[in-house]
Amino acid sequence: MTTTLAPPVHIGKAAVGALGMLAVATGALESVVTPTLPLLQRELDMSPAEGALLSIVLLITGALVTPVAGKLGDRYGGKRILIRLMAVVSAGGLVSALAPNLPVLLLGQVLQGAMVGALPLSFILVRRHLPAGESKVAIGVVSGLFVGGGMAGTLSAGPVAEELSRHWMFALPTIAVVGATLLVNRLMPHDPPGRPDDAGIDWPGLVLLSGTLVTLMLALALAPDIGSQPLAFGALIVVLAAFVTGWTAVERRAASPMVDLRMLARPAMWKSCVLTFVICVGTSVAVYLVPQLFAVSGDGYGFGAGATEIGFFLLPGAVAASLAGPISGIGARRFGSRAVVTAGIFLMAAALTTLAAVHTEVWHLVIGKAMISLANGLCVTAMVTSTATSVDQGDTGIATSLVLVTRVIGYAVGAQVGGALLTAGTPSGSDVPAESAFVAGFVIAGAVTALSLLLARTMSQGVKE
Repeated sequence: MTTTLAPPVHIGKAAVGALGMLAVATGALESVVTPTLPLLQRELDMSPAEGALLSIVLLITGALVTPVAGKLGDRYGGKRILIRLMAVVSAGGLVSALAPNLPVLLLGQVLQGAMVGALPLSFILVRRHLPAGESKVAIGVVSGLFVGGGMAGTLSAGPVAEELSRHWMFALPTIAVVGATLLVNRLMPHDPPGRPDDAGIDWPGLVLLSGTLVTLMLALALAPDIGSQPLAFGALIVVLAAFVTGWTAVERRAASPMVDLRMLARPAMWKSCVLTFVICVGTSVAVYLVPQLFAVSGDGYGFGAGATEIGFFLLPGAVAASLAGPISGIGARRFGSRAVVTAGIFLMAAALTTLAAVHTEVWHLVIGKAMISLANGLCVTAMVTSTATSVDQGDTGIATSLVLVTRVIGYAVGAQVGGALLTAGTPSGSDVPAESAFVAGFVIAGAVTALSLLLARTMSQGVKE
């Protein structure tokens, strides 16, 4: 006698809205450290090296947790893993809010890093409870709101920390995460496990994948100081190569691998990862350079803007980023993912190239940054949507996780490139980079982005429903 599972319950706008609220809250909590790093360094008496560690520890944890969360969500149910993951994130936010010193704050950031895994789990729920066409739009909405939440956190963290305290800049978004999690738990129906529980967890693959991602992020963090620490950087590269080799060998032999390499070899999968990486490198260079250009003394070629002014100037970019997800989802449903990605790449390349040539007025940078934010949201959301609908439903979590991890790595690489260009372009004895360093950064980012058109043209127009 066999048991027939009931079909998944069709969810309404309220449940999707709850996932969107959770995306906003987690995006805001993720982004509060970057704009307030100077303040945190002063209050906690951190060295520049300790500040750099604080700025990347959340990314390292996020890159590690995301594929694991996606895999477990595919196997045991998206809602079940999402609620547990948000409990960890909430605990991390509380620890960060109460942290009296740097070690405790680092612990809080490690726990908070689990939030990046919320996106693939949300995509699992959306895909299991909505038809293919509606799921594309819902994925776009959730992705866009996560980006919008990140921008909102970037804009509000400074004023909250200055007017209230650094404790409240962690506490407020954590309260929002707790509230949104309770709402998701109430409104979202449970989804059945996608894989049998007796398949087991690929622990060797998990350990080796974790080592690979952590080593990669550490190597990226050390890359700008390669001249002063060549041996350490070289050792990290050797360790990274060993982890990759070992992980590949283990996954080929595993009965139920953490990442099915045959899925990773599919054109739709690896093209999405490569495109996401390239586009996020271009975006991250601009994200790093534009605020720096705003802050350069107005006596030269910059504008001498303070933190509050810079946040105001970046506001249109926040709006554009939050709108990009829903627009991309609707566009992918109507015109196909390839058309949306191609349009986004054209827009980003044009904006970056224009900024290299024209950046003498505030509005030049404001509009350019908004266009880049819009283009990035269009591209990344379309590629996540394409990936989610091109694999088996049981692989949605791990497939989208790989794209999102690639996004994190792309942002890390782009930020390091931008920082290296400004460092190299700063004359001896001066603290102000030469204008040519900014121009070079925008040109390089634009050229790399434009080259991705060659790959975008080969993207499949059809996806698996």
